[in-house]
Amino acid sequence: MTTDQAVGLTREDEGPQRATLLELFLDLVFVAALALTSRTLAQRLDWVGVFETVVLLTAIWWVWAASALATELQHLNRSSIFAVTLWVMFGTILMAGALPGAFAEHGLIFAGAYVAVQVGRGTFLVVALGGRMEQQRSSRFMFWFAVSAVPWLVGAFVSGPARGLLWTAALAVDYAAAWLRYPTPRIGRLPTPHYAVAADHLAERYQQIFTLALGDLILVITLTYATHDLTIERTAALLVGFAATVLLWQIYVHRAGSLLKAAIEASRDPGGFVRSAPNTHLLMVGGVVAASASFEAIISEPAGETSPWLAGVLLGGLALFLLGRARFEYEVFSRVSPSRLLALLALAVVGPVLILTPALVAGLAATLVLAGVAVTDSIRAHGRPPEPPMPST
Repeated sequence: MTTDQAVGLTREDEGPQRATLLELFLDLVFVAALALTSRTLAQRLDWVGVFETVVLLTAIWWVWAASALATELQHLNRSSIFAVTLWVMFGTILMAGALPGAFAEHGLIFAGAYVAVQVGRGTFLVVALGGRMEQQRSSRFMFWFAVSAVPWLVGAFVSGPARGLLWTAALAVDYAAAWLRYPTPRIGRLPTPHYAVAADHLAERYQQIFTLALGDLILVITLTYATHDLTIERTAALLVGFAATVLLWQIYVHRAGSLLKAAIEASRDPGGFVRSAPNTHLLMVGGVVAASASFEAIISEPAGETSPWLAGVLLGGLALFLLGRARFEYEVFSRVSPSRLLALLALAVVGPVLILTPALVAGLAATLVLAGVAVTDSIRAHGRPPEPPMPST
């Protein structure tokens, strides 16, 4: 494991480092946020609902990614880091509670909580961390979150498309700053490599959040089933949704997902996974959120018509997951399995046909595409020795 010897509150070279119970506790807050995101999308399956969901999910995800980086770099058993983690948890609860009305009357609560979490964390760490390197690193983060705070807060005081545009601009600042390694006046960019990575800890954090995202899918389909008459059609839809959840998990963990720790350790630039993992997993988690919203609609009305938007969100969500999974596979093995590309083609082909079918049939067809990927993966791996990771960086 590599270490950053200059960091006062950072993790030391103490052998294997697992995710802590506090981090799991933190992630439970994000499960609630993801569940509310998918349920909000399910209630408005149109272009406005999709756009708003993308903005809200991207904001929620960036809070989690920044929090995961903070817990990757710092010791959670220090009281100061424990306090800032609780701050993030409460801010995320506020964001989750305001999420259904974020583009209506609760915009200021959502945007204010986001800014308070991101800027507050950076300010706290600048004060708490000892050492020039650590303070400069946190100062870079705090500077760019302060810049993005302007469109976040201004957007909260306007309505309609203007809010969406301003919040999109704010997120563009946040993500672009990270991509460019936070170029900051007077102190410059983060150096390369700039992160010490505990491979076991980082791998477990991302495996953990993806598994909890699947927990959101389980939660939503179960609650939807429980709040309606328990008919044969709805039971069949629940079974299809459960099968899709299992297949999403199977496709994620197959080879690349289970070898993330080894891939980080084998990488020439372990810190590169810190930069790429948030975007890769955002695609996969976004796909799960879209699937969750789709199966909520399917279980509610399994015999109803498959609207173009339901088909688009369902198939588009699975396509998003497969794209993220293909990128993930490339990061670990420097290649992409043909089954991923064939599945994307299959989703595009069946899309127009599903509009003519009941919602249950659409869910079943999408699940069968996932089953094809999982079966193909199993056939390719059968009888072969485990493939070692060959990361692209």
